[in-house]
Amino acid sequence: MHILIIEDDPAIATNLYDFLEARGHSVDAAADGITGLHLAVTQRFDGILLDLGLPGMDGIMLCRKLRQEANLDTPVLMLTARDTLTDKLKGFDCGADDYLVKPFALKEVEARLVAMHKRHGGKVTSRTLESDDLTFDPKTLSVRFAGASVKLPPKCIRLLALMMGEPGRVFSRRELESEVWGDAQGTSDTLRSHMHELRRALTRAGGYDPIETVHGLGYRLISRAGI
Repeated sequence: MHILIIEDDPAIATNLYDFLEARGHSVDAAADGITGLHLAVTQRFDGILLDLGLPGMDGIMLCRKLRQEANLDTPVLMLTARDTLTDKLKGFDCGADDYLVKPFALKEVEARLVAMHKRHGGKVTSRTLESDDLTFDPKTLSVRFAGASVKLPPKCIRLLALMMGEPGRVFSRRELESEVWGDAQGTSDTLRSHMHELRRALTRAGGYDPIETVHGLGYRLISRAGI
């Protein structure tokens, strides 16, 4: 999973970062609420670990902005020393999916992240994604490229949605395989064949291929100007 840690205690943030990265997850971190909110709305994450007592903007306000203003439904697990029922209810009321009181076990944090991700069904946002000539509506699973409708199988739609969430970013083959199939594939032929089908359909609809192969690394979505 791609996880965002928003935590101002460097020791806690480092422990979470190192543990989750060692478990194979991709991790980003922010030490204040404003930076955390910016990362959460400009990048695609599978889960957010959110402290409440943050400088700049507290976790309650951040979560509320994430839900009400940015209209993002990224799963949020609140990590906090506030253990009263009132505090927990405030967390859920602002849009948190789960609540874990400090101190916590790192394995439990990962287990709750995985559970939230499974309940979420891998869906990251209900917003329509747009990137250059591409448009993807996650509610209807419809794709349009340069004004033309593009018919794609589910796995190709998932690949495209991932890259549209962060245009220009290089997605490794292992990351794409894990996101779409649940784990790395024994052979690269599965990803390669689906990527070939996706690129062929996009080229047929829009007249050019917006996906670039970054040799030795993976794939990324590029703008028409970069072709």
